[in-house]
Amino acid sequence: MRTETEGVARERRAVWFEDGRVWMIDQRLLPFELAFVSFGGHAEVAEAIRDMVVRGAPSIGAAAAYAMCLAALNGEDIRKAAGLVKSARPTAYDLFYAVDWMVGRIGAGDDPVAAADGYAQSIIDRCLAIGRHGGPLIKDGAKVMTHCNAGALATVDVGTALAPIRQAHSAGKRVFVYVSETRPRLQGMQLTAWELKQEGIDCAIIVDGASGHYMREGVDLVIVGADRIAANGDFANKIGTFEKAVLAKELGVPFYVAAPVSTFDFDTGEGGDITIEDRGEEEVTRLGGRPVAPEGVRALNPSFDVTPARYVTGFITERGVLRPDEIRKVAE
Repeated sequence: MRTETEGVARERRAVWFEDGRVWMIDQRLLPFELAFVSFGGHAEVAEAIRDMVVRGAPSIGAAAAYAMCLAALNGEDIRKAAGLVKSARPTAYDLFYAVDWMVGRIGAGDDPVAAADGYAQSIIDRCLAIGRHGGPLIKDGAKVMTHCNAGALATVDVGTALAPIRQAHSAGKRVFVYVSETRPRLQGMQLTAWELKQEGIDCAIIVDGASGHYMREGVDLVIVGADRIAANGDFANKIGTFEKAVLAKELGVPFYVAAPVSTFDFDTGEGGDITIEDRGEEEVTRLGGRPVAPEGVRALNPSFDVTPARYVTGFITERGVLRPDEIRKVAE
């Protein structure tokens, strides 16, 4: 692994390929330090995915595509490399989609670098379209609530949940964003708030448990990302999303999921079939390396939860805003 702190990022993307190496922003260090790390082998990239150097389903997918690019360039067994990269994290479908897509492209004789670059660019293009379709949902003066990070860091560039917010802001609309902290890794507080600050978009961090309080006071809509969407519209996203969806339904607040079509997994019938990643207890019991829980007390740490489709107002995709009963159009 190679680390740099400035003068490296081409176009400041979350992940990219340059000089035979995969580069990415080290999201573990934000918002206090903007640093870049690079890797020369697919196993290193897989470990970076596992260790949450790169986060967000689309960015994970791009990193996986570049990992497969490295495997091809280094003369590795493509099938073995694919298995290793897929094992990095079990829930985000973009990871599996990207690996299978690259295996197909490499098998067809395509240039690995061009294929992986094309995959990453396709994510950006899809996110721009998500912004165009989702922007009109946000009215002037709207108050929007988000959860976790589904901005440029999570999606190579632009964002999914943040794409409509950025589009509305660039159109001159006044937008205020409630950013839930997203325990235990604090992706909302440390990443989403950081991105919104860079864009000059008005926002405030709230603790996760305050979501219902502010929805009752007047949130106009909730927009979240997704890590995997099942065929029936149930979807997995960062832990705490399900609670927001239930609260939104109870309080009559529209609840939208922004995601590219690569997040739809039509081989998974319903949410109960989605594998939920459990992570280490120390993410809960320690904060900034310091203990914050009584010694010897166990912690449970599911990284994602599943929200049933009945709580979703619509899916904002690059093909338009779809009701849960319309998502089969994606497969067709």
